Amino acid sequence: MSLAAEILERAKAKGVMIATAESCTGGMVAAALTDIPGSSAVVERGFVTYTNIAKIEMLGVSPATLEAHGAVSEEVAREMAAGALAHAPVQLAVSITGIAGPGGSEFKPEGRVCFAVADGSGMQCETVEFGAMGRANVRKAARDHALTMLKNRMDNG
Repeated sequence: MSLAAEILERAKAKGVMIATAESCTGGMVAAALTDIPGSSAVVERGFVTYTNIAKIEMLGVSPATLEAHGAVSEEVAREMAAGALAHAPVQLAVSITGIAGPGGSEFKPEGRVCFAVADGSGMQCETVEFGAMGRANVRKAARDHALTMLKNRMDNG
């Protein structure tokens, strides 16, 4: 059984609806979940917030947070996940913001991706340095990491 199928099975058993808030993955997490038949019982919506304006307008990310920390930060990932919970009738949300490449900077290198998973009991946030492994590979790795975080949150929540 695929990771996405496991998530859907657990969420359905628990009566949990899920929202995604994605930047660098452009909807890949939502796509992985909705590739599975019957996913509408669990997946409520996905927010693709590629620009800062989208993060502000769709998820309520604070312009001050973006200014102080930049879009690729745990602070913004937290606000994205909290915004997905607040703007959708769901019990679980995952967010992703990062630099898939090519490019990056000394302070925010290619392959840095920040994640958050939030539910009614709290939030988990982390940054993963995937490295400069190419845009497609960073995006796939980020998708898979986000799915793993969703699964773990349901298993431990």
